[in-house]
Amino acid sequence: MLMRMSTLFLRTLREDPVEAEVASHKLLVRAGYIRRAAPGIYTWLPLGLKVLRKVEAVVREEMDAAGFQEVHFPALLPREPYEATNRWTEYGEGMFRLKDRKGADYLLAPTHEEMFTLLVKDLYSSYKDLPLAIYQIQTKYRDEARPRAGVLRGREFVMKDSYSFDVDDAGLEVSYEKHREAYVRVFTRLGLDFVIVSAVSGAMGGSRSEEFLHPTAIGEDTFVRSPGGYAANVEAVTTAVPPALPYDDAPAAHVEDTPDTPTIETLVAAANASHPRPDRPWTAADTLKNVLVVLRHPDGTREPLAVGVPGDREVDLKRLEASLAPAELEAFEEKDFAAHPALVKGYIGPGALGAESASGIRYLLDPRVVEGTRWITGADLPGKHVFDLVAGRDFTGDGFVEAAEVRAGDPAPDGSGPLELARGIEIGHIFALGRRYAQALDLKVLDENGKQVVVTMGSYGIGVTRALAAIAEGNHDDKGLVWPRGLAPADVHVVATGKDPEVFTTAERLASQLQADGVEVLLDDRPKVSPGVKFKDAELIGVPTVLVVGKGLAEGVVELRDRRTGEARQVQLAEAVPAVTAAVRG
Repeated sequence: MLMRMSTLFLRTLREDPVEAEVASHKLLVRAGYIRRAAPGIYTWLPLGLKVLRKVEAVVREEMDAAGFQEVHFPALLPREPYEATNRWTEYGEGMFRLKDRKGADYLLAPTHEEMFTLLVKDLYSSYKDLPLAIYQIQTKYRDEARPRAGVLRGREFVMKDSYSFDVDDAGLEVSYEKHREAYVRVFTRLGLDFVIVSAVSGAMGGSRSEEFLHPTAIGEDTFVRSPGGYAANVEAVTTAVPPALPYDDAPAAHVEDTPDTPTIETLVAAANASHPRPDRPWTAADTLKNVLVVLRHPDGTREPLAVGVPGDREVDLKRLEASLAPAELEAFEEKDFAAHPALVKGYIGPGALGAESASGIRYLLDPRVVEGTRWITGADLPGKHVFDLVAGRDFTGDGFVEAAEVRAGDPAPDGSGPLELARGIEIGHIFALGRRYAQALDLKVLDENGKQVVVTMGSYGIGVTRALAAIAEGNHDDKGLVWPRGLAPADVHVVATGKDPEVFTTAERLASQLQADGVEVLLDDRPKVSPGVKFKDAELIGVPTVLVVGKGLAEGVVELRDRRTGEARQVQLAEAVPAVTAAVRG
Protein backbone atom coordinates (compact mmCIF):
# COMPACT_ATOMS: atom_id res chain seq x y z
CA MET A 1 0.00 0.00 0.00
CA LEU A 2 1.03 3.58 -0.63
CA MET A 3 2.43 5.29 2.47
CA ARG A 4 0.57 8.53 3.02
CA MET A 5 1.68 11.19 5.47
CA SER A 6 -1.99 12.01 6.09
CA THR A 7 -2.55 8.60 7.71
CA LEU A 8 1.00 7.51 8.64
CA PHE A 9 1.51 6.85 12.35
CA LEU A 10 4.07 9.65 12.69
CA ARG A 11 4.78 12.82 14.61
CA THR A 12 7.94 14.76 13.84
CA LEU A 13 9.56 17.01 16.43
CA ARG A 14 11.30 20.35 15.99
CA GLU A 15 13.32 20.13 19.22
CA ASP A 16 15.87 17.53 20.28
CA PRO A 17 14.80 15.15 23.06
CA VAL A 18 16.26 16.27 26.39
CA GLU A 19 18.08 13.00 27.10
CA ALA A 20 19.61 12.64 23.61
CA GLU A 21 23.38 13.09 23.38
CA VAL A 22 24.32 11.95 19.86
CA ALA A 23 22.98 12.79 16.41
CA SER A 24 21.46 9.38 15.65
CA HIS A 25 19.46 9.42 18.89
CA LYS A 26 18.22 12.97 18.33
CA LEU A 27 17.25 12.47 14.70
CA LEU A 28 15.70 9.00 14.96
CA VAL A 29 13.38 10.37 17.65
CA ARG A 30 12.69 13.71 15.96
CA ALA A 31 11.99 12.13 12.56
CA GLY A 32 9.54 9.65 14.07
CA TYR A 33 11.53 6.43 13.70
CA ILE A 34 11.67 5.44 17.38
CA ARG A 35 10.10 6.45 20.69
CA ARG A 36 11.48 5.90 24.17
CA ALA A 37 9.52 3.36 26.24
CA ALA A 38 11.92 3.18 29.20
CA PRO A 39 15.63 3.85 29.77
CA GLY A 40 17.50 1.97 27.05
CA ILE A 41 14.28 0.53 25.58
CA TYR A 42 12.65 1.88 22.41
CA THR A 43 9.52 1.34 20.37
CA TRP A 44 10.03 1.10 16.61
CA LEU A 45 7.50 3.15 14.65
CA PRO A 46 6.50 2.40 11.03
CA LEU A 47 9.32 4.36 9.35
CA GLY A 48 11.93 3.02 11.76
CA LEU A 49 10.71 -0.52 11.36
CA LYS A 50 11.02 -0.27 7.58
CA VAL A 51 14.67 0.75 7.86
CA LEU A 52 15.35 -1.90 10.48
CA ARG A 53 13.87 -4.60 8.24
CA LYS A 54 16.05 -3.47 5.34
CA VAL A 55 19.18 -3.69 7.47
CA GLU A 56 18.06 -7.15 8.61
CA ALA A 57 17.49 -8.14 4.97
CA VAL A 58 21.07 -7.29 4.03
CA VAL A 59 22.37 -9.34 6.94
CA ARG A 60 20.05 -12.25 6.14
CA GLU A 61 20.92 -12.27 2.44
CA GLU A 62 24.65 -12.45 3.13
CA MET A 63 24.24 -15.12 5.80
CA ASP A 64 22.14 -17.22 3.44
CA ALA A 65 24.56 -16.67 0.55
CA ALA A 66 27.40 -17.99 2.72
CA GLY A 67 25.47 -21.21 3.32
CA PHE A 68 24.35 -20.46 6.87
CA GLN A 69 20.84 -21.55 7.88
CA GLU A 70 18.36 -19.49 9.89
CA VAL A 71 16.61 -20.63 13.07
CA HIS A 72 14.79 -18.73 15.78
CA PHE A 73 15.00 -19.25 19.54
CA PRO A 74 12.89 -17.89 22.38
CA ALA A 75 14.18 -14.83 24.19
CA LEU A 76 12.96 -16.21 27.54
CA LEU A 77 15.18 -19.14 28.54
CA PRO A 78 15.54 -21.52 31.49
CA ARG A 79 18.38 -21.23 33.98
CA GLU A 80 19.77 -24.77 33.68
CA PRO A 81 21.82 -24.50 30.45
CA TYR A 82 23.45 -21.28 31.68
CA GLU A 83 24.12 -22.93 35.03
CA ALA A 84 25.95 -25.74 33.22
CA THR A 85 28.32 -23.26 31.57
CA ASN A 86 28.58 -21.16 34.76
CA ARG A 87 27.32 -18.08 32.93
CA TRP A 88 24.31 -17.80 35.24
CA THR A 89 26.78 -16.31 37.73
CA GLU A 90 29.65 -15.24 35.44
CA TYR A 91 27.48 -12.84 33.47
CA GLY A 92 26.99 -10.78 36.60
CA GLU A 93 24.45 -8.00 36.93
CA GLY A 94 24.17 -7.54 33.17
CA MET A 95 21.77 -10.47 32.90
CA PHE A 96 18.02 -10.07 33.42
CA ARG A 97 16.96 -12.86 35.79
CA LEU A 98 13.35 -13.61 36.71
CA LYS A 99 11.10 -16.31 38.14
CA ASP A 100 7.87 -17.80 36.84
CA ARG A 101 4.78 -18.37 38.97
CA LYS A 102 6.18 -21.71 40.17
CA GLY A 103 9.44 -20.17 41.31
CA ALA A 104 11.58 -21.55 38.49
CA ASP A 105 14.47 -19.37 37.35
CA TYR A 106 14.55 -17.89 33.85
CA LEU A 107 16.55 -15.24 32.03
CA LEU A 108 16.15 -12.87 29.12
CA ALA A 109 18.91 -14.04 26.81
CA PRO A 110 21.91 -11.74 26.34
CA THR A 111 23.34 -14.35 23.92
CA HIS A 112 22.27 -17.86 22.92
CA GLU A 113 25.41 -20.05 22.91
CA GLU A 114 23.89 -22.61 25.22
CA MET A 115 20.66 -22.98 23.26
CA PHE A 116 22.42 -23.36 19.91
CA THR A 117 24.72 -25.98 21.44
CA LEU A 118 21.85 -27.98 22.91
CA LEU A 119 19.86 -27.83 19.68
CA VAL A 120 22.73 -29.31 17.68
CA LYS A 121 23.32 -31.92 20.39
CA ASP A 122 19.64 -32.88 20.15
CA LEU A 123 19.73 -33.44 16.39
CA TYR A 124 23.29 -34.33 15.31
CA SER A 125 25.66 -37.11 16.39
CA SER A 126 28.10 -37.78 13.51
CA TYR A 127 31.00 -36.01 11.84
CA LYS A 128 29.04 -36.49 8.61
CA ASP A 129 26.56 -33.86 9.87
CA LEU A 130 29.30 -31.25 10.12
CA PRO A 131 30.37 -28.57 9.38
CA LEU A 132 27.23 -26.67 10.29
CA ALA A 133 26.53 -22.95 10.67
CA ILE A 134 23.16 -21.71 11.90
CA TYR A 135 22.02 -18.20 12.83
CA GLN A 136 19.12 -16.13 14.08
CA ILE A 137 18.08 -12.48 14.13
CA GLN A 138 16.60 -12.01 17.57
CA THR A 139 15.93 -9.48 20.30
CA LYS A 140 18.47 -9.60 23.14
CA TYR A 141 18.48 -8.13 26.63
CA ARG A 142 21.32 -6.82 28.78
CA ASP A 143 20.80 -4.82 31.93
CA GLU A 144 23.17 -2.01 31.01
CA ALA A 145 24.12 0.08 34.02
CA ARG A 146 24.20 3.24 31.90
CA PRO A 147 22.15 2.89 28.72
CA ARG A 148 22.88 5.84 26.45
CA ALA A 149 22.87 7.16 22.90
CA GLY A 150 19.49 5.76 21.99
CA VAL A 151 19.69 2.41 20.21
CA LEU A 152 23.48 2.55 20.11
CA ARG A 153 23.67 1.23 23.68
CA GLY A 154 20.29 0.02 24.80
CA ARG A 155 19.07 -2.62 27.22
CA GLU A 156 16.97 -4.25 24.50
CA PHE A 157 18.45 -4.61 21.03
CA VAL A 158 18.28 -6.70 17.87
CA MET A 159 21.27 -8.89 17.12
CA LYS A 160 22.23 -11.42 14.50
CA ASP A 161 24.09 -14.24 16.20
CA SER A 162 25.41 -17.28 14.39
CA TYR A 163 27.35 -20.33 15.49
CA SER A 164 29.57 -22.75 13.65
CA PHE A 165 30.10 -26.39 14.58
CA ASP A 166 33.11 -28.36 13.39
CA VAL A 167 34.87 -31.62 14.18
CA ASP A 168 38.30 -30.03 14.65
CA ASP A 169 40.23 -26.78 14.85
CA ALA A 170 41.04 -26.80 11.13
CA GLY A 171 37.32 -26.82 10.39
CA LEU A 172 36.75 -23.98 12.87
CA GLU A 173 39.37 -21.90 11.07
CA VAL A 174 37.48 -22.32 7.78
CA SER A 175 34.14 -21.45 9.41
CA TYR A 176 35.68 -18.41 11.11
CA GLU A 177 37.05 -17.09 7.83
CA LYS A 178 33.72 -17.65 6.06
CA HIS A 179 31.97 -15.54 8.68
CA ARG A 180 34.68 -12.91 8.53
CA GLU A 181 34.25 -12.62 4.75
CA ALA A 182 30.46 -12.50 5.08
CA TYR A 183 30.74 -9.65 7.59
CA VAL A 184 32.92 -7.68 5.21
CA ARG A 185 30.20 -8.03 2.57
CA VAL A 186 27.42 -7.06 5.02
CA PHE A 187 29.07 -3.86 6.22
CA THR A 188 30.19 -2.93 2.72
CA ARG A 189 26.60 -3.23 1.49
CA LEU A 190 25.37 -1.18 4.43
CA GLY A 191 27.78 1.57 3.42
CA LEU A 192 29.56 1.53 6.77
CA ASP A 193 33.25 2.31 7.08
CA PHE A 194 34.78 -0.34 9.32
CA VAL A 195 38.06 -1.48 10.81
CA ILE A 196 38.71 -5.08 11.86
CA VAL A 197 40.64 -5.14 15.14
CA SER A 198 41.93 -7.81 17.49
CA ALA A 199 39.82 -8.02 20.64
CA VAL A 200 39.55 -9.78 23.97
CA SER A 201 37.09 -12.65 24.28
CA GLY A 202 35.89 -11.66 27.75
CA ALA A 203 32.99 -13.64 29.17
CA MET A 204 32.47 -15.35 25.81
CA GLY A 205 35.74 -17.26 26.03
CA GLY A 206 37.67 -18.66 23.11
CA SER A 207 41.11 -18.46 21.57
CA ARG A 208 40.61 -15.75 18.95
CA SER A 209 38.39 -12.71 18.71
CA GLU A 210 38.00 -9.77 16.35
CA GLU A 211 35.73 -6.74 16.38
CA PHE A 212 34.32 -4.82 13.44
CA LEU A 213 34.37 -1.17 14.47
CA HIS A 214 32.80 1.79 12.70
CA PRO A 215 35.22 4.71 13.27
CA THR A 216 33.44 7.72 14.76
CA ALA A 217 34.25 10.31 17.40
CA ILE A 218 31.17 9.31 19.44
CA GLY A 219 32.16 5.64 19.63
CA GLU A 220 32.52 4.04 23.06
CA ASP A 221 35.34 1.74 21.97
CA THR A 222 38.91 3.01 21.70
CA PHE A 223 41.12 1.18 19.23
CA VAL A 224 44.65 1.54 17.93
CA ARG A 225 46.27 1.07 14.56
CA SER A 226 49.80 1.35 13.22
CA PRO A 227 51.26 2.30 9.82
CA GLY A 228 52.21 -1.34 9.33
CA GLY A 229 48.66 -2.65 9.67
CA TYR A 230 48.36 -3.63 13.32
CA ALA A 231 44.87 -2.93 14.69
CA ALA A 232 43.37 -3.83 18.05
CA ASN A 233 40.78 -2.77 20.54
CA VAL A 234 42.66 -0.90 23.26
CA GLU A 235 41.67 -3.61 25.74
CA ALA A 236 43.50 -6.21 23.62
CA VAL A 237 46.72 -4.25 23.09
CA THR A 238 49.76 -5.98 24.54
CA THR A 239 52.70 -3.96 25.76
CA ALA A 240 55.96 -4.07 23.85
CA VAL A 241 58.08 -5.32 26.76
CA PRO A 242 61.48 -3.64 27.04
CA PRO A 243 64.57 -5.77 27.67
CA ALA A 244 65.80 -6.34 31.22
CA LEU A 245 68.47 -3.92 32.44
CA PRO A 246 71.73 -4.60 34.27
CA TYR A 247 71.72 -3.24 37.80
CA ASP A 248 75.19 -4.08 39.12
CA ASP A 249 76.00 -0.37 39.45
CA ALA A 250 72.62 0.68 40.77
CA PRO A 251 72.75 2.36 44.18
CA ALA A 252 71.14 0.67 47.15
CA ALA A 253 67.53 1.54 47.80
CA HIS A 254 67.15 4.39 50.29
CA VAL A 255 64.15 5.88 52.06
CA GLU A 256 63.82 9.66 51.98
CA ASP A 257 61.49 12.25 53.47
CA THR A 258 59.01 13.46 50.86
CA PRO A 259 56.37 15.44 52.78
CA ASP A 260 53.43 17.08 51.03
CA THR A 261 53.72 15.09 47.80
CA PRO A 262 50.10 14.03 47.14
CA THR A 263 50.57 13.81 43.35
CA ILE A 264 53.12 12.36 40.97
CA GLU A 265 53.97 15.91 39.86
CA THR A 266 54.73 17.10 43.37
CA LEU A 267 56.72 13.93 44.08
CA VAL A 268 58.89 14.43 40.99
CA ALA A 269 59.46 18.08 41.86
CA ALA A 270 60.49 17.19 45.42
CA ALA A 271 62.75 14.37 44.21
CA ASN A 272 64.60 16.66 41.81
CA ALA A 273 64.90 19.42 44.42
CA SER A 274 66.08 17.32 47.35
CA HIS A 275 67.36 14.03 45.93
CA PRO A 276 68.62 14.65 42.38
CA ARG A 277 70.01 11.91 40.17
CA PRO A 278 73.58 12.46 38.96
CA ASP A 279 72.84 11.44 35.36
CA ARG A 280 69.51 13.15 34.55
CA PRO A 281 66.42 14.59 36.23
CA TRP A 282 63.77 12.31 37.69
CA THR A 283 60.55 12.14 35.65
CA ALA A 284 57.08 10.76 36.26
CA ALA A 285 58.14 7.65 34.31
CA ASP A 286 60.64 6.92 37.11
CA THR A 287 57.89 6.62 39.72
CA LEU A 288 55.92 3.47 40.44
CA LYS A 289 52.27 4.16 41.19
CA ASN A 290 50.44 1.43 43.14
CA VAL A 291 46.70 1.47 42.60
CA LEU A 292 44.28 -0.50 44.78
CA VAL A 293 41.00 -1.96 43.52
CA VAL A 294 38.64 -4.72 44.58
CA LEU A 295 37.67 -7.63 42.35
CA ARG A 296 34.14 -8.90 42.71
CA HIS A 297 34.12 -12.48 41.46
CA PRO A 298 31.01 -14.09 39.92
CA ASP A 299 30.30 -15.95 43.17
CA GLY A 300 30.15 -12.61 45.01
CA THR A 301 33.47 -12.83 46.85
CA ARG A 302 35.59 -9.65 47.07
CA GLU A 303 39.35 -9.77 46.51
CA PRO A 304 41.59 -6.73 47.03
CA LEU A 305 44.18 -6.27 44.30
CA ALA A 306 47.12 -3.92 43.79
CA VAL A 307 48.38 -2.86 40.38
CA GLY A 308 51.76 -1.21 39.87
CA VAL A 309 52.18 1.04 36.82
CA PRO A 310 54.70 3.72 35.81
CA GLY A 311 53.66 7.04 37.29
CA ASP A 312 53.40 8.75 33.91
CA ARG A 313 50.45 6.52 33.00
CA GLU A 314 46.98 6.07 34.42
CA VAL A 315 45.37 2.71 35.08
CA ASP A 316 42.80 2.03 32.34
CA LEU A 317 40.02 0.33 34.28
CA LYS A 318 38.46 -1.16 31.15
CA ARG A 319 41.78 -2.76 30.19
CA LEU A 320 42.25 -4.03 33.72
CA GLU A 321 38.74 -5.46 33.90
CA ALA A 322 39.16 -7.13 30.50
CA SER A 323 42.39 -8.73 31.72
CA LEU A 324 40.68 -10.07 34.84
CA ALA A 325 37.28 -11.13 33.40
CA PRO A 326 34.85 -12.45 34.46
CA ALA A 327 35.58 -10.58 37.72
CA GLU A 328 34.29 -7.00 37.93
CA LEU A 329 36.05 -4.01 39.46
CA GLU A 330 34.94 -2.08 42.51
CA ALA A 331 36.51 0.80 44.40
CA PHE A 332 38.89 0.11 47.28
CA GLU A 333 36.97 1.67 50.17
CA GLU A 334 37.67 2.88 53.70
CA LYS A 335 36.57 -0.45 55.11
CA ASP A 336 39.20 -2.14 52.94
CA PHE A 337 41.93 0.15 54.30
CA ALA A 338 40.71 -0.59 57.81
CA ALA A 339 41.05 -4.31 57.11
CA HIS A 340 44.66 -3.84 55.94
CA PRO A 341 46.46 -1.59 58.46
CA ALA A 342 49.85 -2.14 56.75
CA LEU A 343 48.68 0.11 53.91
CA VAL A 344 49.63 3.79 54.32
CA LYS A 345 47.46 6.01 52.14
CA GLY A 346 49.47 7.96 49.60
CA TYR A 347 52.69 6.09 50.40
CA ILE A 348 51.89 2.48 49.46
CA GLY A 349 54.87 0.56 48.13
CA PRO A 350 55.78 -2.98 47.07
CA GLY A 351 56.91 -3.78 50.61
CA ALA A 352 53.32 -3.92 51.84
CA LEU A 353 52.00 -5.72 48.78
CA GLY A 354 52.07 -9.24 47.41
CA ALA A 355 50.48 -12.56 48.28
CA GLU A 356 53.29 -13.27 50.76
CA SER A 357 53.27 -9.82 52.39
CA ALA A 358 51.64 -8.77 55.65
CA SER A 359 48.63 -7.45 53.73
CA GLY A 360 48.30 -10.58 51.60
CA ILE A 361 47.08 -8.42 48.72
CA ARG A 362 47.95 -9.83 45.33
CA TYR A 363 50.29 -7.48 43.44
CA LEU A 364 50.34 -7.34 39.63
CA LEU A 365 52.81 -5.22 37.67
CA ASP A 366 52.80 -3.45 34.36
CA PRO A 367 54.96 -5.37 31.83
CA ARG A 368 57.31 -2.38 31.62
CA VAL A 369 58.43 -3.04 35.19
CA VAL A 370 61.17 -5.40 34.01
CA GLU A 371 64.15 -6.63 35.95
CA GLY A 372 66.72 -3.91 36.53
CA THR A 373 64.39 -0.93 36.27
CA ARG A 374 64.83 1.67 39.07
CA TRP A 375 61.86 3.32 40.76
CA ILE A 376 60.70 5.89 43.26
CA THR A 377 57.69 4.50 45.08
CA GLY A 378 55.92 4.50 48.43
CA ALA A 379 57.97 3.45 51.46
CA ASP A 380 54.88 2.32 53.44
CA LEU A 381 55.62 5.10 55.93
CA PRO A 382 53.80 8.45 56.21
CA GLY A 383 55.57 11.19 54.24
CA LYS A 384 58.30 8.90 52.89
CA HIS A 385 59.23 7.35 49.55
CA VAL A 386 61.90 4.83 48.69
CA PHE A 387 64.38 5.74 45.92
CA ASP A 388 66.34 3.46 43.59
CA LEU A 389 64.13 0.48 44.30
CA VAL A 390 65.21 -2.05 41.66
CA ALA A 391 62.79 -4.57 40.17
CA GLY A 392 64.10 -8.09 40.53
CA ARG A 393 66.58 -7.08 43.20
CA ASP A 394 64.42 -5.34 45.79
CA PHE A 395 60.92 -6.42 44.87
CA THR A 396 58.85 -8.65 42.57
CA GLY A 397 55.17 -8.90 41.85
CA ASP A 398 52.83 -11.86 41.79
CA GLY A 399 52.52 -11.53 38.02
CA PHE A 400 51.95 -9.03 35.24
CA VAL A 401 48.78 -7.44 33.91
CA GLU A 402 47.81 -5.21 30.98
CA ALA A 403 46.26 -2.30 32.84
CA ALA A 404 48.12 0.90 31.97
CA GLU A 405 46.60 3.32 29.50
CA VAL A 406 47.67 2.98 25.88
CA ARG A 407 48.95 6.23 24.39
CA ALA A 408 49.43 7.54 20.87
CA GLY A 409 53.01 6.93 19.86
CA ASP A 410 53.44 3.72 21.86
CA PRO A 411 55.16 1.04 19.77
CA ALA A 412 52.89 -1.58 18.18
CA PRO A 413 53.51 -4.99 19.77
CA ASP A 414 54.30 -6.50 16.35
CA GLY A 415 56.92 -3.85 15.58
CA SER A 416 54.85 -2.27 12.79
CA GLY A 417 55.29 1.31 13.96
CA PRO A 418 53.87 3.81 16.43
CA LEU A 419 50.24 3.49 17.44
CA GLU A 420 47.54 6.04 16.76
CA LEU A 421 44.31 6.08 18.76
CA ALA A 422 40.79 6.38 17.40
CA ARG A 423 37.25 5.74 18.59
CA GLY A 424 34.61 3.51 17.06
CA ILE A 425 31.23 1.83 17.44
CA GLU A 426 31.30 -1.96 17.70
CA ILE A 427 29.01 -3.26 14.95
CA GLY A 428 30.21 -6.87 14.80
CA HIS A 429 32.25 -9.35 16.81
CA ILE A 430 33.51 -12.81 15.90
CA PHE A 431 34.91 -15.43 18.29
CA ALA A 432 36.70 -18.73 17.84
CA LEU A 433 34.96 -20.22 20.87
CA GLY A 434 36.63 -23.60 20.80
CA ARG A 435 35.16 -26.31 23.02
CA ARG A 436 34.06 -24.46 26.16
CA TYR A 437 30.32 -24.69 25.56
CA ALA A 438 30.39 -28.05 23.82
CA GLN A 439 32.40 -29.51 26.71
CA ALA A 440 30.09 -28.06 29.36
CA LEU A 441 26.96 -29.28 27.58
CA ASP A 442 28.45 -32.57 26.34
CA LEU A 443 28.12 -31.90 22.61
CA LYS A 444 30.03 -34.75 20.98
CA VAL A 445 29.92 -36.53 17.64
CA LEU A 446 31.45 -39.73 16.34
CA ASP A 447 34.46 -39.03 14.14
CA GLU A 448 35.42 -41.05 11.05
CA ASN A 449 37.11 -43.63 13.28
CA GLY A 450 34.01 -44.13 15.39
CA LYS A 451 35.47 -42.24 18.35
CA GLN A 452 33.51 -39.60 20.22
CA VAL A 453 35.03 -36.11 19.93
CA VAL A 454 33.96 -32.80 21.42
CA VAL A 455 32.70 -30.40 18.76
CA THR A 456 34.55 -27.10 18.34
CA MET A 457 32.49 -23.94 17.92
CA GLY A 458 32.61 -20.35 16.71
CA SER A 459 30.30 -17.49 17.66
CA TYR A 460 29.59 -14.49 15.45
CA GLY A 461 27.45 -11.43 16.23
CA ILE A 462 26.20 -8.37 14.37
CA GLY A 463 24.43 -5.59 16.24
CA VAL A 464 21.55 -4.92 13.84
CA THR A 465 19.99 -1.99 15.70
CA ARG A 466 23.46 -0.66 16.51
CA ALA A 467 24.41 -0.85 12.81
CA LEU A 468 21.26 1.13 11.95
CA ALA A 469 22.24 3.82 14.46
CA ALA A 470 25.79 3.86 13.09
CA ILE A 471 24.38 4.39 9.59
CA ALA A 472 22.32 7.31 10.91
CA GLU A 473 25.41 8.75 12.63
CA GLY A 474 27.26 8.79 9.32
CA ASN A 475 24.36 9.96 7.15
CA HIS A 476 22.86 13.21 8.34
CA ASP A 477 23.30 16.95 8.04
CA ASP A 478 22.06 19.93 10.02
CA LYS A 479 18.56 19.48 8.56
CA GLY A 480 18.01 15.82 9.32
CA LEU A 481 18.72 12.27 8.21
CA VAL A 482 20.07 11.39 4.76
CA TRP A 483 19.54 7.66 4.25
CA PRO A 484 21.60 5.67 1.74
CA ARG A 485 19.62 4.21 -1.11
CA GLY A 486 18.36 0.75 -0.34
CA LEU A 487 18.01 1.45 3.38
CA ALA A 488 15.65 4.44 3.40
CA PRO A 489 12.01 3.85 4.38
CA ALA A 490 11.04 4.83 0.82
CA ASP A 491 12.77 5.45 -2.50
CA VAL A 492 11.07 8.78 -3.15
CA HIS A 493 9.21 11.31 -1.04
CA VAL A 494 6.46 12.91 -3.14
CA VAL A 495 5.46 16.27 -1.65
CA ALA A 496 2.24 17.99 -2.72
CA THR A 497 2.33 21.71 -1.86
CA GLY A 498 -0.25 24.45 -2.03
CA LYS A 499 -4.03 24.36 -2.06
CA ASP A 500 -4.79 23.62 -5.73
CA PRO A 501 -6.74 20.31 -5.93
CA GLU A 502 -4.94 19.58 -9.22
CA VAL A 503 -1.62 19.48 -7.35
CA PHE A 504 -2.90 16.75 -5.03
CA THR A 505 -4.51 14.81 -7.87
CA THR A 506 -1.28 14.92 -9.89
CA ALA A 507 0.87 13.96 -6.88
CA GLU A 508 -1.45 11.03 -6.22
CA ARG A 509 -1.23 9.90 -9.86
CA LEU A 510 2.55 10.15 -9.96
CA ALA A 511 2.85 8.25 -6.68
CA SER A 512 0.61 5.46 -7.99
CA GLN A 513 2.57 5.21 -11.24
CA LEU A 514 5.87 5.03 -9.37
CA GLN A 515 4.45 2.42 -7.02
CA ALA A 516 3.34 0.37 -10.01
CA ASP A 517 6.91 0.55 -11.35
CA GLY A 518 8.24 -0.98 -8.14
CA VAL A 519 9.38 2.29 -6.55
CA GLU A 520 8.62 2.69 -2.84
CA VAL A 521 6.80 5.98 -2.28
CA LEU A 522 6.11 8.16 0.73
CA LEU A 523 3.40 10.64 -0.30
CA ASP A 524 2.90 13.84 1.68
CA ASP A 525 -0.76 14.43 0.91
CA ARG A 526 -1.62 16.40 4.05
CA PRO A 527 -4.11 19.04 2.85
CA LYS A 528 -3.77 21.71 5.54
CA VAL A 529 -0.03 21.65 6.19
CA SER A 530 2.15 24.49 4.89
CA PRO A 531 4.86 23.87 2.25
CA GLY A 532 7.51 24.97 4.75
CA VAL A 533 6.50 22.30 7.26
CA LYS A 534 6.35 19.66 4.54
CA PHE A 535 9.83 20.54 3.28
CA LYS A 536 11.25 20.48 6.81
CA ASP A 537 9.70 17.07 7.40
CA ALA A 538 11.10 15.76 4.13
CA GLU A 539 14.56 16.96 5.12
CA LEU A 540 14.23 15.49 8.61
CA ILE A 541 12.96 12.07 7.43
CA GLY A 542 15.77 11.79 4.90
CA VAL A 543 14.38 9.88 1.90
CA PRO A 544 17.10 10.18 -0.78
CA THR A 545 14.90 11.57 -3.60
CA VAL A 546 12.19 14.20 -3.17
CA LEU A 547 9.64 14.98 -5.88
CA VAL A 548 7.84 18.29 -5.33
CA VAL A 549 4.50 18.88 -7.04
CA GLY A 550 3.51 22.51 -6.54
CA LYS A 551 3.14 25.85 -8.23
CA GLY A 552 5.28 24.78 -11.20
CA LEU A 553 2.50 22.43 -12.24
CA ALA A 554 0.78 25.36 -13.96
CA GLU A 555 3.73 25.39 -16.41
CA GLY A 556 3.76 21.59 -16.66
CA VAL A 557 6.85 21.01 -14.49
CA VAL A 558 7.67 19.42 -11.16
CA GLU A 559 10.86 19.65 -9.07
CA LEU A 560 13.22 16.78 -8.44
CA ARG A 561 15.54 17.15 -5.42
CA ASP A 562 18.50 15.08 -4.28
CA ARG A 563 18.40 15.01 -0.48
CA ARG A 564 22.13 14.32 -0.09
CA THR A 565 23.56 16.92 -2.47
CA GLY A 566 20.74 19.44 -2.23
CA GLU A 567 20.63 19.71 -6.02
CA ALA A 568 17.22 20.52 -7.50
CA ARG A 569 16.06 20.58 -11.12
CA GLN A 570 12.85 21.18 -13.02
CA VAL A 571 11.42 18.17 -14.84
CA GLN A 572 8.60 18.11 -17.35
CA LEU A 573 5.55 16.42 -15.88
CA ALA A 574 5.58 13.75 -18.59
CA GLU A 575 9.20 12.89 -17.69
CA ALA A 576 8.72 12.85 -13.91
CA VAL A 577 8.19 9.10 -13.47
CA PRO A 578 11.13 8.06 -15.72
CA ALA A 579 13.36 10.68 -14.03
CA VAL A 580 12.52 9.42 -10.55
CA THR A 581 12.92 5.79 -11.60
CA ALA A 582 16.32 6.56 -13.12
CA ALA A 583 17.44 8.36 -9.93
CA VAL A 584 16.24 5.51 -7.74
CA ARG A 585 17.84 2.75 -9.81
CA GLY A 586 21.06 4.59 -10.51
